[in-house]
Amino acid sequence: MRVIGITGGVGAGKSRILAILRERYHADIIQADEVAKALEEPGQEGLRLLAEEFGSGILDESGRLDRERFASLIFQDEEALKKVNAIIHPLTWTEICRQVSESNAPLVAVEAALFDENSRGLCGELWYIDTSEENRIARLMENRGYTRQKCLDIMANQADRQAFLKLADVVIDNNGSVDDVQSQIAAALGSAAEDDFD
Repeated sequence: MRVIGITGGVGAGKSRILAILRERYHADIIQADEVAKALEEPGQEGLRLLAEEFGSGILDESGRLDRERFASLIFQDEEALKKVNAIIHPLTWTEICRQVSESNAPLVAVEAALFDENSRGLCGELWYIDTSEENRIARLMENRGYTRQKCLDIMANQADRQAFLKLADVVIDNNGSVDDVQSQIAAALGSAAEDDFD
């Protein structure tokens, strides 16, 4: 089994890369954000620990995480955000490791906003999806309805390009056409035939 970490800034177009890996190479796709959200559902360890740390005020009437209220609570509180990450990140990576170990696919892509050297214990290689700032802003404004200023604010809070490049084994330039991206992916996979991943 080949396990690839996929990362890049918001608006970089990671979903396009994941779709190609799923459709053409039959990869299992694991997205850290989705795993984390599942851990914050009622009955899950993540939600229990968050409620212990921040109180029942973060829950709605049905006992679910009130995401809007919770986001406003931690948005500008760096210490609160650190506490959330200290609770959710280890649980998320433990669950991702479990899902990878149970996969029968020859190729697994793990998408996350942030990787570090410890990620190499799980991922054999890290791919950075590189896209110009202007293209990222245009995509976010079109796909998510964000203002330009909101895009810039979000991007300012993410790791910079040099930090990503320092860790990356492969850089996929996602500024061009789908065909161009598909060619880069084929090269990154060692020009393996798509049938090799059936």
